Amino acid sequence: MNTDVLPQGTRIGRTALRVADLDEMTGFYQDVVGLSVVRTDDTNTVLGVDDTSLLVLEEAEDALKRHRSGTGLYHNAFRVPSREALGDALSRIRDHWQLGGASDHAVSEALYLTDPEGNGVEIYRDFPRDEWSIDDNGKIRIGSDRLDLDRIEAAGSGEPRAPPGTDVGHVHLEVSSIDTFRDFYVNILGFEVQATWPNAHFVSAGGYHHHIGANTWHHRTGPSNGRGLAWFEVVLPGTQALDALRDRLIGSQFNVTETDAGIVVRDADEIEIRFRIGT
Repeated sequence: MNTDVLPQGTRIGRTALRVADLDEMTGFYQDVVGLSVVRTDDTNTVLGVDDTSLLVLEEAEDALKRHRSGTGLYHNAFRVPSREALGDALSRIRDHWQLGGASDHAVSEALYLTDPEGNGVEIYRDFPRDEWSIDDNGKIRIGSDRLDLDRIEAAGSGEPRAPPGTDVGHVHLEVSSIDTFRDFYVNILGFEVQATWPNAHFVSAGGYHHHIGANTWHHRTGPSNGRGLAWFEVVLPGTQALDALRDRLIGSQFNVTETDAGIVVRDADEIEIRFRIGT
């Protein structure tokens, strides 16, 4: 095992958002994204598929005053297992919300929208990995072509909920510096660069097209704050991977916090990443 990179089987776990209106945001992620409430209390709601938690909504008393101005979330990306499920998502969006965009990325078909508090949302399905195109430098070609929405919607079955197999395929961040992002996420954490766009990087473990995207398109400069991304999880396939990651972090300038579940670290933009072992 190469202990300098994250291994095959690494994936994104849950993501968490600081929200101002818990009820409104819960309704959006149920009715539009198609998630179900796993558990809830006065200040937090956990949503997912079946008993698998994917999204945590954390109501913050001062969130209305904490409009986001710094780095943080560009979008959460919910991956569905089939074109049929993507067609059902498109129908829910058209029935209950507004579609913001759609793209054929050559590795996936993706729908884009924005939640009631301005957080980006992507719902997508992957093409089979053996259909992905690789360039002469060994990088994955991620395109941005027009998506045939009529074809997508025609594949749907009218299902109001996201099906089993839905997960968070990737998280896309807004960062202050691509070079700083690469130094931390690639050189220290051990993700590998799979594709680059102007002012954007896409990195992953195990050859996936990307588990984390990052861009500087909106020229964010301040630390992650206010409404939006509170934290996200990276799930590792075993204790050896977690131990190797811990060793790399301890040798860096980044502070590591030990928890019952694993370890927590903040990147240079104060974005919190939680690492745990998968079950």
